[in-house]
Amino acid sequence: MSVASAGEIIWVLGIVAWYVIRYPFERRAKRVHVVRNARSRSDTLGLASALFGLAVLPAFYVATGIPKAADYPASAWAIALGAIAFCCALWVFRRSHKELGRNWSITLEIREKHELVRSGPYALIRHPMYTSFLLISVAQAFLIANWVVGVAGLIGFAILFFLRVNKEERMMLENFGPQYRTYMESTKRIIPYIY
Repeated sequence: MSVASAGEIIWVLGIVAWYVIRYPFERRAKRVHVVRNARSRSDTLGLASALFGLAVLPAFYVATGIPKAADYPASAWAIALGAIAFCCALWVFRRSHKELGRNWSITLEIREKHELVRSGPYALIRHPMYTSFLLISVAQAFLIANWVVGVAGLIGFAILFFLRVNKEERMMLENFGPQYRTYMESTKRIIPYIY
């Protein structure tokens, strides 16, 4: 097996693990009543961009090798870093879902009896799921030795993040008021102690 193939296999296993983590929370979320939905076209565009850059394009590349012209030689150190980044992403992703519990939603929604979660990764950062997506996009750039596919994950994440994060924080401020403002002052957005 080549180094490039090992990176692609790790990426596939990571995506499967991501879905296995997400699925039970997605099923449970359908049973909790939504009291406010702030989904918009830009939200849909952000989700579609992330889906394309972090799943569709890399899956197409792994299956077909297209665009081959953008390939570069894979290295074992890059694959190792990518695997570590993906493991960290999955850990943050799982912990975020677990801490949110019934408050979790794929879109901008306030659930019935919604609570402000400040435990687990939420003690340091307000948006750990975005942190997990950032880590997945970094992992993808290391695991898949293709300039187009590697950059696509980072672009997809950036579009999702910058289209949604301000809206999400406005919605939380409207719902939790000064409690969320205080929380914002004591945490960073997605990178502990930095941003």
